[in-house]
Amino acid sequence: MASNQIDFVPIILHIVFCTVIIFALVFVSGLIGPKHKASRKAENFECGLDPIGDARTPFHLRYFLIAILFVLFDIEVLFMYPWAVNFKVLGWVGFGKIAVFILLLIVGYLYIIKRKALEWEK
Repeated sequence: MASNQIDFVPIILHIVFCTVIIFALVFVSGLIGPKHKASRKAENFECGLDPIGDARTPFHLRYFLIAILFVLFDIEVLFMYPWAVNFKVLGWVGFGKIAVFILLLIVGYLYIIKRKALEWEK
């Protein structure tokens, strides 16, 4: 089944329509929105607290590591969803491929546990 360039017209129209809507909403909200100018509005806001000190204060790398590991193991669901939807169509070949994928994830998880990456205190 060969695809023509005409098949991409709905996608291009959708992208153009969404882009126009986004710019229109931002423009209209700037026109009709409140325009209160105050020095307090120009200050940084962080969790309801006044900003104190330097923003470049170093933090422990473990926080970053936990966040990256969460994203890594959370994204696996995105790869498993299409497989689950097409489970019957893919058959045993698809089952073998997802089994290898899950095995790799388990090996990665065991490596993380072995390296004690998820422990907060040493």
